[in-house]
Amino acid sequence: MARWWRPELGLAVVVLGLGVLVVIGTLDVSAAASQLGIGPRFFPMLVGGAMVLIGLFYVADVLRGGHGDPEESEDVDVEAPTDWRSVGLVSGIFLAFTALLNVLGWIIGASLLFFGLSLALGAEHKARSAVISVVVGLATYLLFVKGLGVSLPGGLLAGVI
Repeated sequence: MARWWRPELGLAVVVLGLGVLVVIGTLDVSAAASQLGIGPRFFPMLVGGAMVLIGLFYVADVLRGGHGDPEESEDVDVEAPTDWRSVGLVSGIFLAFTALLNVLGWIIGASLLFFGLSLALGAEHKARSAVISVVVGLATYLLFVKGLGVSLPGGLLAGVI
């Protein structure tokens, strides 16, 4: 009897399930579309739909016998232990972001999130990382608030922007 259950099938089902949850959760979002005709449902539906499609293809591939090849690269050490320090730092940065988002606002909170993640993941140029983090935080705020009409917390900069 062939072994039908493999870890790849578990991942495929998780991708498919998350896609379905994103699509179902997006159906409850109600807001007017922006001047561009794109509302706050557009990107979540696009991502959720893509996840459902990829999950379906992935499940079909695994059930037909497909499997992932082991990582082969000269930069990959399969014997290396997990870097728990980086995992802890990234987890802590995300938790701090969620706790401080409403107080600091999106622009400051997201800028600190991106900067902290870049440092935790080994960025060598701190000043460049800081500038890029602020630009990405500001750009995403303007894209969502001005372009898509989604409300993001203004926080400390609420009266300025």
